[in-house]
Amino acid sequence: MKPAIHPDYHELNIIMTDGTTFKTRSTYGKAGDTMRLDIDVLSHPAWTGGNQKLMDTGGQLSRFNKRFGNMGAIGAKKDA
Repeated sequence: MKPAIHPDYHELNIIMTDGTTFKTRSTYGKAGDTMRLDIDVLSHPAWTGGNQKLMDTGGQLSRFNKRFGNMGAIGAKKDA
């Protein structure tokens, strides 16, 4: 490695959503900093199999639904 071009690699404390903690090494923050996770493998629907909640930040979801909400499923038969 070239000297003085790489970020400091140090130990970091991680707090999961259920309160459990572990230590890892990272370039994030400073040595001994704590990172509290809002979403992790214990709470994310991709790993838990739960339903996903869509958050409407800035009205984007409501604008999408307004524009495309009446399209229905692709290939679905419509009653005559």
